Amino acid sequence: MTYRILTVCTGNICRSPLAEYALAEAVEEAGLAGRVEVASAGTTGWEAGNPIDPRAGALLREHDIDASAHRARRMDEDELRAADLVLALDHDHVDPIRRVLGAEAAGEWLRMVRDFTPEPVPDTGIRDPWYGDESDFQLAWDQIQESVPGILDHVRAALAADETSGRRP
Repeated sequence: MTYRILTVCTGNICRSPLAEYALAEAVEEAGLAGRVEVASAGTTGWEAGNPIDPRAGALLREHDIDASAHRARRMDEDELRAADLVLALDHDHVDPIRRVLGAEAAGEWLRMVRDFTPEPVPDTGIRDPWYGDESDFQLAWDQIQESVPGILDHVRAALAADETSGRRP
């Protein structure tokens, strides 16, 4: 079984690709690449077909991650339903995802990225850096990175549960 993670933001050019590439790198380093797939999408089609925001791309390059092939796309119902974990980047992404998945499925698979921080945070949203400068992109990256180990722990637990029960995590 392949465990599928989908990260979702508004336009799929800043936050969700940052989360996608951070998680994909972590999955690779954890030796889970053959068992876990990570993708990203936007709640809107506003940026569909556009490359990653240049500031996000530059930040990823600083971490030796090449996102030059990324093209923004809108979330799709089939992909949302096929995901084992849907990660919203901010609070305004939750309702559009919930409308597609339905409340029951969303309750099972939809989480905020920052739900996985080591210590609870008062606000689990990651603000859109598009309106700011490089420091806003760095903040978004740092918030995502803080959550990555917890997300990996969640994925490992789901994979282990799936192996013992034969059910979808």
